[in-house]
Amino acid sequence: MVSIKDIAKQAGVSISTVSYALNGSDKVTEETCARILAIAKELNYVPNAAARNLKKRQTKIIGVFLTDFRGDVYGDLLYGIKEILNRKGYDLIVCSGKQSHRMLPERMIDGAIVLDQTFDSQELLNYAERGHKIVVLDRELNHPNINQVLLDNKAGAALAIEHLLELGHRKLYVVTGPEGSYDSWQRMQAVKQTIERSGVAEMVEIGGNFEKSGGEHAAEIILQQQADQDSEPVAVFCLNDEMAVGFYNRMAQSELTIGKDVHIVGFDNIELAQYIQPRLTTIDYSKRKWGAVAAEQVLKIIAGEDVEHERLYVTLVQRESAGAAFIFQDQQNL
Repeated sequence: MVSIKDIAKQAGVSISTVSYALNGSDKVTEETCARILAIAKELNYVPNAAARNLKKRQTKIIGVFLTDFRGDVYGDLLYGIKEILNRKGYDLIVCSGKQSHRMLPERMIDGAIVLDQTFDSQELLNYAERGHKIVVLDRELNHPNINQVLLDNKAGAALAIEHLLELGHRKLYVVTGPEGSYDSWQRMQAVKQTIERSGVAEMVEIGGNFEKSGGEHAAEIILQQQADQDSEPVAVFCLNDEMAVGFYNRMAQSELTIGKDVHIVGFDNIELAQYIQPRLTTIDYSKRKWGAVAAEQVLKIIAGEDVEHERLYVTLVQRESAGAAFIFQDQQNL
């Protein structure tokens, strides 16, 4: 790779003179500048962006670190981030995997938005201690250089369980997310607390993975258990909509009907939730706003402004998969 040293040597000038010329400084005469630029072009010189950014101490790029890229949640989240960053003159780069973590210590980005389980919390705290600006979407960390923009997972899970209890269910199947997931852990905490407070219900936990395969696996387990049970309707809470879709796929191959024999609630309100039949009852929040708030917060930290942690509001969207029309017969007779 050609460097400014090579240009300086061929032009017979100092490195600083070459630097001035390449950056359009008036400290170099027009004649010398033209000669240096001609040599740079002849040698196919390409500026070293990393070195230039290190000197300027800014890249105008924000790194968004994700565990995964699939599904509606990530698309809308990234759109919300991009919209704010572009408006403020910043670009974003989307990263995944442990090798991408070095973009922070090597200062290839000005700040980071993290929704990535591969980041250890202590690792993020160490980066923050060195002055790196970070917004986390998937954990709670206290540091002046770290801001939290979190979903109200507990409120959403409580709404889902309360809805199923109001329908008269006293046995609830809950399909969890992957081990180590902050969102799954938060939602499960609220599930257990809400069921315990009811004093009348019990929970059966089924391990999931936030993917369609997790929902299909859960449906298979429930079908096997229901084969030896009476015809009482089943209540299921999938901790995300992706698993709920997988659950639908498996149930379509059985004799049970969702909305009648099985009442299911999801979480995320992905676009598909309103098109599958029956339409999915789920927990809704704005993914686009989640991303937008995260982008606003990381730029405020970079600018040295005061920021407060944010928690995103969630609501229950009632649809036909767990409609309010259903009540157990024995409750009607009370």
